[in-house]
Amino acid sequence: MASTYNNLYLDLRQRFRSAGAFDPTRAARELLCAAAGKTREELVRDGALYAPPETERALDALAERHLAGEPVAYLIGEWEFYGLPLDISRAVLIPRPDTEVLAARAIEAAQGFAEPRVLDLCAGSGCVGLAVAAHVPAARVLLGELDEDALKVCRQNIRRNGLTARVSAVCADALEKPARQLGEFDVIVCNPPYIPTADIETLDASVRDYEPRLALDGGADGLNFYRAVVGGWRDALRRKGKLLFEVGIGQADAVLRLMRAGGFGDVEIEKDLNDIPRVVHGTRWEEI
Repeated sequence: MASTYNNLYLDLRQRFRSAGAFDPTRAARELLCAAAGKTREELVRDGALYAPPETERALDALAERHLAGEPVAYLIGEWEFYGLPLDISRAVLIPRPDTEVLAARAIEAAQGFAEPRVLDLCAGSGCVGLAVAAHVPAARVLLGELDEDALKVCRQNIRRNGLTARVSAVCADALEKPARQLGEFDVIVCNPPYIPTADIETLDASVRDYEPRLALDGGADGLNFYRAVVGGWRDALRRKGKLLFEVGIGQADAVLRLMRAGGFGDVEIEKDLNDIPRVVHGTRWEEI
């Protein structure tokens, strides 16, 4: 029996709720938009219309994959972060709301310079660096990422958001000292892999089985990238430049100590929307 778009949405939302799926309202809406090939606005406009059988079949296939654990962002190939539409593939982490705290602090840091040069290291989809560029018109942003498939996503997102004049992407390994040709930056922002290796198998299946291990594994204690960036990338910051990290649960104090020992002052910890210490940031001192 044919169903309207509204009924398909309501039925799918209830199905996801019953299964305990994360954010069933958003999941139902995004998957229906993808199956129907409609924007959110078009879906609202056409809600009382009957959906064709092929849309129902496509929606059911997407729903089954999501119920099996596959995240919505990978199913539809896009996600939104800090108001920006982003292409997403399984080469990159799905941007989280918690990371918007890092983006907000990076924007604030960049606004403290007249014409800031900003590096988003371990850029993934480029979400943080692109948020900075979108909200700081004077900024020049470099997205640094090691994985070639992730770099392709970065470049797609630069084009998608019309930022090709001020944002570029380059291959960069956060675990190695930067090449001289990268130059110096006023702000370095980094959301590195920070899950301890032994903890990866305990993660939710939607993360463990679908998101890239390269973007998750932070070494035995989860701090490998913090040590490398503090020790190896400090000189890529201009004097009084800002370094900002996202950190995992329980890591903020350890990263704060690393930064202080590595020549950073005014080091502070910021909490995320769930009151969890999530961002650690500081300023490069004149001397260690």
